[in-house]
Amino acid sequence: MTYKAYIDNIRAKTGKGPQYYQKEAKRLGLVKYSELLKWLKGEEGLGHGYANAMIF
Repeated sequence: MTYKAYIDNIRAKTGKGPQYYQKEAKRLGLVKYSELLKWLKGEEGLGHGYANAMIF
């Protein structure tokens, strides 16, 4: 799956795009990869591949 496909699927399922996740991560003070991954997989409910797509 391409990066664009991950992003499109996330947007279709959640209504949220990269800008939302970037803004929220900044607001929460998350900067480390491990912090971002834990947050996206936990609170945001994204799968591992989808969380990675949002981070990169």
